[in-house]
Amino acid sequence: MKNVLLLVHDDDGQEARLQAALDLTRALDGHLSCVDVSLYPAFAGDYYYGGGGAAGMLLADERQRESKNKTQVSARLANEGLAWDWTDVTGNFFEAVVDAARLADVVVVNRELERYPYPDMHGVASRILTHVRVPVLAVSSEQRGLKLNRALVAFDGQASSAATMRACVPILRLAEAVEILMVRDGAEQVEPSEAAAYLSRHGIHAEVKIVDDGLQPADRYIMEESDNFRADYIVMGAYSHGRLMETFGGVTKRMLRNAHIPLLLGH
Repeated sequence: MKNVLLLVHDDDGQEARLQAALDLTRALDGHLSCVDVSLYPAFAGDYYYGGGGAAGMLLADERQRESKNKTQVSARLANEGLAWDWTDVTGNFFEAVVDAARLADVVVVNRELERYPYPDMHGVASRILTHVRVPVLAVSSEQRGLKLNRALVAFDGQASSAATMRACVPILRLAEAVEILMVRDGAEQVEPSEAAAYLSRHGIHAEVKIVDDGLQPADRYIMEESDNFRADYIVMGAYSHGRLMETFGGVTKRMLRNAHIPLLLGH
């Protein structure tokens, strides 16, 4: 895992994304690829009428803001002591990130922006998750820096969570402590003990915790255990159909809205 893809845009969540991506790239001794997106305006007017119209002027303003943002962020990256590259895109976050992720190992986005409804980063993160085949690191816009010492793996024994855990081995290997959490529903295809054995062959020695009480929503178990374990981040499969993730992604969506620590998600 060497290629870290960062969504760049001058919004409320940029500092959180940037700090997390820098910390992750350093920890992996990797390469940071920045895709800077100038958003098409959310405007229903006629772009062409009257020499471009209001939408054209809004797009010009957006590109000017992102040009200034590029100057500032590039100057910062030049002093960070790591390898990086930059791509400018005009369009929308979803398509830009999915296109750029073809040769990425992990993607860094916000799980949502707490204070601003636009851009809808929760919706962006959800759509990206369903279209890329690499882990997505989703952070709060309040996040500052990324700790990788203690990892909670939310494991439901389904293909999505198993594949996500495997893909995140290079990150999990950096942890001082790893716990695998399973909430049983009888549909498990892989036992948590098997997951722990797999990780052990990669030098990762994980504890296992199994919960049989199905009275609470699964995301509540995950958040409670992340507090108890003092996890720095959570690894979990997204939009699968096991008990832990819930059909139609209810748990995934609530975690994207409510998690107070970074999420490493895979689909």
